[in-house]
Amino acid sequence: MDNKLNVAIIQANLAWENPIQNRLNFTQKIEGLTSTVDLIVLPEMFTSGFTMSPHLVAETMDGATVQWMLTLAKQKTAAIVGSVVIEDSGQYYNRLVFVHPDGKIDSYNKRHTFTLAGEDKVYVKGDQVVIVDYKGFKIKPLVCYDLRFPVWARIQDNFDILLYVANWPTKRITAWDTLLQARAIENMCYCIGVNRVGLDANNYEYPGHSAAYNVLGNALTNLKPNIEGVTEVVLSKSHVDNTRNKLRFLEDKDVFSLE
Repeated sequence: MDNKLNVAIIQANLAWENPIQNRLNFTQKIEGLTSTVDLIVLPEMFTSGFTMSPHLVAETMDGATVQWMLTLAKQKTAAIVGSVVIEDSGQYYNRLVFVHPDGKIDSYNKRHTFTLAGEDKVYVKGDQVVIVDYKGFKIKPLVCYDLRFPVWARIQDNFDILLYVANWPTKRITAWDTLLQARAIENMCYCIGVNRVGLDANNYEYPGHSAAYNVLGNALTNLKPNIEGVTEVVLSKSHVDNTRNKLRFLEDKDVFSLE
């Protein structure tokens, strides 16, 4: 039996440091989904934009945004994932939160904080690899700048899907496009990247370019750049397994350990 996963990608503008407005905006988009989906993917810091003032927007894991995700995941019978500014034990994290429809929560703290913007000064970086088991797929969630570091995404961890959420600016979007495709090809996995659109309060422009690629690096989506949009893509477990078994490239991969 071939497991299928119907993924909804939501490419959206973000209201700067305004969690209430962003939750309202995403509620409208999610409730507007007319087909049955299994997974809904939102951008990085989807309640605030890429802010370096976490004290203005931070929530706990018991806060309004995680509760909102739990409610909508149950309502839509679909997992919801995106990153949020989280305060935990007096420290701030850029934390990806993956909420299952049954209320289970997986989370991943962004490993590579973006030093160019000073993210490393205000957010604590993560050090744990996370693999989410969902509907017969193993999903490795990562956040934005993690995309530039292929060792952290290497297939040494057993997964079928790499999932990136981002606030990736226009001036470096060629890297985003190229590296998403490369991560799919080198790991022989699906690779999904969801990026925001619009201007933030620092006048940085974000063009979207949200996309999904299959095991061979072929694009599966065609969202228009620079505007909000929603698209769906159906992923197939047999596509991953059959292609890997036929081509067997991963049998020649290097083995290493991370310290």
